[in-house]
Amino acid sequence: MNIHSKSSDDAHLRSTLVENLRPMMAPDGTAGRYAHGHQLFSYCSLDRERLKAIELPWPLIGIMLRGRKEVWLGDTTHFFEPGTVFVLPARVPMDVVNIPAGPTSSYESLLLEVPAFPAGMAPLTRGEKTSIRDGDRQLSVPLDPDLVHTLIHAATAIASEALGEAVKAVRLMEVLTLLRPIPAARPLFEASLPEEVAWLIGSAPSEAWTVERVADRLGLGASTLRRRLAAKGTTFRSLLRTERLRTGQTALAAGASSVAAAEAAGYASRSHFARRYRESFGQSPSGRRS
Repeated sequence: MNIHSKSSDDAHLRSTLVENLRPMMAPDGTAGRYAHGHQLFSYCSLDRERLKAIELPWPLIGIMLRGRKEVWLGDTTHFFEPGTVFVLPARVPMDVVNIPAGPTSSYESLLLEVPAFPAGMAPLTRGEKTSIRDGDRQLSVPLDPDLVHTLIHAATAIASEALGEAVKAVRLMEVLTLLRPIPAARPLFEASLPEEVAWLIGSAPSEAWTVERVADRLGLGASTLRRRLAAKGTTFRSLLRTERLRTGQTALAAGASSVAAAEAAGYASRSHFARRYRESFGQSPSGRRS
């Protein structure tokens, strides 16, 4: 594909995003934040505004709809034009400038916060995490037809009052699945150490996990892992128990017997599983209250 053809394709994809998502904006162009659904909102500004040293509580996926956005991250400036998809990291100081399209027009963007690490997604490896410096972050997401159509369907679904939460969760997962391999989207998959440990255990709960084995998989020493988890207010033993019991609970909900659920959760003893299950959920695996 030659450069002219690629540029034309990119322009078409950006135009498709804007045409399909701009109708979600407040009809009267009211300035401010306008909620569309769980964690999804649009933002409109009638005047140029600069937000200094802000730190987002959660990473977010953004789509520019009108005007221009500048993000100053370290010594690097990132520019976003209409139709650009971008990802902003959490807990990183940045300056943000929102610029209306003209004297009588507005700045508009659609934003989706991702407050929890996506279930079922692999967190970044240690190498992926340490390879990112603030000045090297690429915030703009390259577009392709699949991503554009998936973003449109997800935004429409999340904003719909007629669709259930399960459908909306599936649409969001479809977006995250496409974004996972893209370097610019890495802030969405930066899990905390407890989340990394929980994900690792949850990926194979029946395995014989020890703190030494988990630490080795994460590239840490066992004592370092214990210390860092303690600093986060948790322990390896607590995370192991929580993830295994969650697996057992899921197995039971799917119709498994208590014996099968105990095995899936990594418990050699059904009575031990039943005791721990009762302590955590207030009832036995068979559903009887304690």
